[in-house]
Amino acid sequence: MNKVWKASAWAVIAVLMVACEEEFIPDVTTDSNALVVEGYIEGGDNPLPPYVLLTKSFPFFSELSQEEVSNSFVHDAVITVSDGEKSVTLTELCINDLSPAQRELLANFIGTTADSIGFNICAYTDLSFTMLGEIGKTYTLQIEANGQQLSAVTTIPTPIPLDSLRFTPPPGIPNDTLAQLEVFIQDPIGVANYYRYFTGTDDGPLLRPFASVIDDQFFDGQGFHFPLSKAEDFNDSFDPETFGLYRIGTTANIKWMSIDEQHFNFWNTLEFSRSNQGPFSSYTRVDHNIEGGLGIWGGIAARYYSLEVRY
Repeated sequence: MNKVWKASAWAVIAVLMVACEEEFIPDVTTDSNALVVEGYIEGGDNPLPPYVLLTKSFPFFSELSQEEVSNSFVHDAVITVSDGEKSVTLTELCINDLSPAQRELLANFIGTTADSIGFNICAYTDLSFTMLGEIGKTYTLQIEANGQQLSAVTTIPTPIPLDSLRFTPPPGIPNDTLAQLEVFIQDPIGVANYYRYFTGTDDGPLLRPFASVIDDQFFDGQGFHFPLSKAEDFNDSFDPETFGLYRIGTTANIKWMSIDEQHFNFWNTLEFSRSNQGPFSSYTRVDHNIEGGLGIWGGIAARYYSLEVRY
């Protein structure tokens, strides 16, 4: 049997196997009363108070409009955060109630621009700034809303900084207008570390890349050198010629974060689920750490870097 016939035979078998399979529809709960949390508290270079987005869940196969997204935000919740010594109650803010300058600040805070927000985002935060994130502290989140009680715990880990950053010519055809960012990190030995990063340029917001998290499973205790791709605005069209590269003459801004394992698992499974699309993809269950609901309550230890794009 020659190689061409073998390849053809296997192709026919594969088609027959696919044709005989029945469509798989996951058994997914569509309870619209389930609450979804996205909350953070940040320590490090720029300590921030806790903030929480609280929404209702959507059915798995639903199509969403801007009005439905706006209506998904849960109002009048009682949300408290405790660090074991003191406790604060968070205040609800909605972007439609803010001035243009405040809207832009809130948009930058959540990683977008005010012009790109087509619905009324509401968030809970500590307006008194009496609780700012501190390295090594553990924070407990308590939520009472819609007759439900939710809770979660997170710790802000010790930050592991980037040792160095530099720009190099991009791979492939020579290009004098674009550059690739390369970074170096010395990972501590014998301790599991989990990282996340955002990037931005000039005065624009910090954006998350398509794959924003990494752990040290393959480089524990070693110096690790790797490219750090520029994050793209999900509202922009995809350009394979410039994807992940920085434009020379601009200023690159990097937010490098150390996070705990539960926080890493949430984003790792969520981003895998988003990228694993198509008729042959597998169903992925997103990890979370919210008792009584869904989502993430995450501590962040952040380091910020800013440098001109040149080589």
